[in-house]
Amino acid sequence: MKSANRRPLDVPTLAEGIRSGNRATLARAITLVESRKAEHRRIARELIQEVLPRTGQALRVGITGVPGVGKSTTIDTLGSNLTAAGHKVAVLAVDPSSTRTGGSILGDKTRMAQLAVDRNAFIRPSPSAGTLGGVAAKTRETMLLCEAAGFDTILVETVGIGQSETTVADMVDFFLVLMLPGAGDELQGIKKGVLEIADMIAVNKADGDGATRARSAASDYRAALHILAPKSPTWTPPVITISGLANEGLDALWEQVELHRTRMTASGEWQSRRADQQVAWMWDLLQQRMMEALKNDERTADRLKSLEASVREGETSVSIAVEEIAGLIGI
Repeated sequence: MKSANRRPLDVPTLAEGIRSGNRATLARAITLVESRKAEHRRIARELIQEVLPRTGQALRVGITGVPGVGKSTTIDTLGSNLTAAGHKVAVLAVDPSSTRTGGSILGDKTRMAQLAVDRNAFIRPSPSAGTLGGVAAKTRETMLLCEAAGFDTILVETVGIGQSETTVADMVDFFLVLMLPGAGDELQGIKKGVLEIADMIAVNKADGDGATRARSAASDYRAALHILAPKSPTWTPPVITISGLANEGLDALWEQVELHRTRMTASGEWQSRRADQQVAWMWDLLQQRMMEALKNDERTADRLKSLEASVREGETSVSIAVEEIAGLIGI
């Protein structure tokens, strides 16, 4: 039964609510983006197109790190510093770890106690819907809605590890990797790819007894980065030490984020990267739509199942199966 107080899902009303910064409307719009219903998806597409002129001005920062590195504590403190300085901060958590239910893990609001009650902050976990690709699409659209609602800083936290780092790095302007003190052993387990996509490394928990170990770890990470070719000719990723819990080093961290934007904008790389991300997003969405259409096509549904079983049993080669499927849909 629909609530009598529920406002209709018309795009102009939703767009006006978002542009005016209405948090309830923003939350409702994000729910539409996350919905699997065709009608909700249609409204979400039209809504994003409607508010598109109000997007693109926010600073988008991805933050990752292994479990236990203190991501949420650091984001809570950093976000609070930013709101105190007059910024409006949205925190989006890319959550590929909830594939069993398709829902999102809501622990971030309890772990970010300061931001959870900050009127200038907005926290939203992203449900995975079973795939990182699904997370990426929803997080990108949620980011645009938050920007249209007036949030000038978007912090995207990766809850998981692995592919989620690359996924998030491809949708933000600046990618921050948090590390723990004691890098000697940890360096052996760090994927080279994570260091290659980092715009900065911050060794967290550099307070009390951990300060000396953090400085030593930072030195090791600098050495590791030194042998890698930087991804930009105008930016060499710095390595700093911070304490999210004690609020130490976070001002210096943010100064580096803003310096990066200044340099990349001056070189034209900022605008080029944004444009490349938009085109890549278009192709990602197109691939997802094509796969959905293929799986739901009555002409191929039954044959897909039998071919999948045949490939699994080793009776049909992958290339032969793909060729037959392609022929069924005329490509």
